[in-house]
Amino acid sequence: MTGVGPEDRADPQDEASAPPADPAHWLRNTILFLSGQTVSLFGSMLVQYAVFWYLTIEYRSGVYMMLAALFGFLPQAVVSIFGGVWADRHNRKYLIIGADAAIALSTLALALIMMTGFDAVWLLFAVMAIRSAGAGIQMPAVSALIPQIVPTRNLIRVNGVNGSIQSAMALLAPAAAGAIYAWSAAASGGTAASLVPIFFIDVVTAILGIGILAFIPVRAVRRASDVETGYFADLVDGVRYIVHHAFVRWLLIVFAIIFVLTVAPSNLTPLMLVRSFPAGEAQDVVNLAVLEIAFSVGMMLGGILVASLFAKRSRIGLIVVSSLVFGALSIGLGLSTSIWMFFGFMFLVGLAVPFFSTPSMTLLQETVEPERQGRVFGFVGIVMAVAMPFGMVVFGPLADVVPIELLLIAAGILTFVVIGLAVWLPAGQRAIAAARQASQAADPVARAAVVEKAMHEDGA
Repeated sequence: MTGVGPEDRADPQDEASAPPADPAHWLRNTILFLSGQTVSLFGSMLVQYAVFWYLTIEYRSGVYMMLAALFGFLPQAVVSIFGGVWADRHNRKYLIIGADAAIALSTLALALIMMTGFDAVWLLFAVMAIRSAGAGIQMPAVSALIPQIVPTRNLIRVNGVNGSIQSAMALLAPAAAGAIYAWSAAASGGTAASLVPIFFIDVVTAILGIGILAFIPVRAVRRASDVETGYFADLVDGVRYIVHHAFVRWLLIVFAIIFVLTVAPSNLTPLMLVRSFPAGEAQDVVNLAVLEIAFSVGMMLGGILVASLFAKRSRIGLIVVSSLVFGALSIGLGLSTSIWMFFGFMFLVGLAVPFFSTPSMTLLQETVEPERQGRVFGFVGIVMAVAMPFGMVVFGPLADVVPIELLLIAAGILTFVVIGLAVWLPAGQRAIAAARQASQAADPVARAAVVEKAMHEDGA
């Protein structure tokens, strides 16, 4: 080759160590993406609160709470097995749009059927299952798309801001759901038809969210290997990666612990509210809304704190401490002697959530290669979607024979024990050390080297 001097040749080492260029128009695209997801999330939250309140007030049964959890989460677990692979093989933008559209169509169909007077409870469970399946496609695609459009150095701040926005919507949604549900229930006599206006709102917000997302340019992720592989091979590769990745495996175990021992029992707090602090159906709706608002205010403030004051703190430290705090707050909820004390502890639970969820998602985005993030987040969704219903299978029926207060106290004590073991056992120590090294690496190449080393040391 002629005409090329030494000064014209790029140094491979310099190229490898150079920081990656920021995605084009990343701030504009991030704002649009978060805006569209927020609008869509608002409608979904309205449906979630209203359906759960209807089941709580109408049946006052732990078994029905268990069924709501099974139909609302297990389909997500099944679909997430494939959703993660799809997110790594196809354009994540179109996956999100398709999932949102399917959820909106099923909700619209349910609203139209209920307007005819048919309101069997199994119909609610069926649509909950469809919505859950859509979340199995959407969740890994959304989680993997964020680091695709956001520079790595801004991930924890964007995740923190996203958590605060979602918490703000979670603050507005229960208030709006309570007002709309109470008005509609009064007009319909408290039947399931009172849910119809909320279903229509959800359809409109889904259309708006899809329209906003359509304006964001997103490419399919370029795979590291040019060799085309099948879906099953990608799935097996994702399983093998998680099995031999010390930190990802450890974090999935921690997720499972929290969702079994904290999230599942917390789903019984509305039932505890109407049982232990009864106030009549109209006031029960107000109290349920206040409970959710207290939780959401806490989440919003927690997200702001994580994004502003704790962005540079140890991710692992935040995860471990917040997990232990969940155990203490579960005990506090069980020991509540007044409704205002109950609301106060629920506020603190919400405050603690971003200190667990934001660093967890950020660490995964920082340590997992882009071409595998869809599958990894898919498995995160599977763990969450299986662990919570599993916990409800245990705690739901028990709530009909044992005071919910005792269940919350027992769950809090178990959380201390199990999280303590997860941190102090040698496998947990190795996983934590590997995650700290990878998150502190200066660029993706260095992070990949740390991850690869940790995987080989772990027996990959």
